[in-house]
Amino acid sequence: MKRSSRDLALCGVLCALAVAIMAMGTILPAATYCCPVLASMTLVPVLILCGERLSWAMFAASAILSLLFAPDKEAAAIFLALGYYPIVKPKLDRKPKPRRIASKLLLFNAAIFAVYGALLFVFRLDALREELFSMGLWLTLALILGGNVIFWLDDMLLERAVPRIAALCARWTRKHP
Repeated sequence: MKRSSRDLALCGVLCALAVAIMAMGTILPAATYCCPVLASMTLVPVLILCGERLSWAMFAASAILSLLFAPDKEAAAIFLALGYYPIVKPKLDRKPKPRRIASKLLLFNAAIFAVYGALLFVFRLDALREELFSMGLWLTLALILGGNVIFWLDDMLLERAVPRIAALCARWTRKHP
């Protein structure tokens, strides 16, 4: 099998896996936030084996398909806003530590506020509006703070998982040149 065919097949299979993970978003209430994280992890092998260009293409395809087919539109919107994080993380990690932390938190908060702003004011999801306004200010702020903590945990997960995934990918490419 030629390398380009293998790369395209890998992208297709992992894109389907990402969409399947996003489709499971309605099983548990917490899956709204877990499924986008898990679906974004499917980009890591593509980034390692196929490069940044194909990983962006795979992200775009899986985000569009998730918006079309995933029952939880809030989770699909979060995936659209932050699912590309494994692709941009290596570039952010090259910055000095204070700028790196600030850049990551700025990226996360800007994306989340943009998503929820679009969901509330552009797409007019009334159920989401009622849910957020019924929680009150303090609970909403706690939710935002919790989101930042979960994002930071996702960042640490990627730091620990990427070297292991890279080792598995290297072993796989040695067996299947």
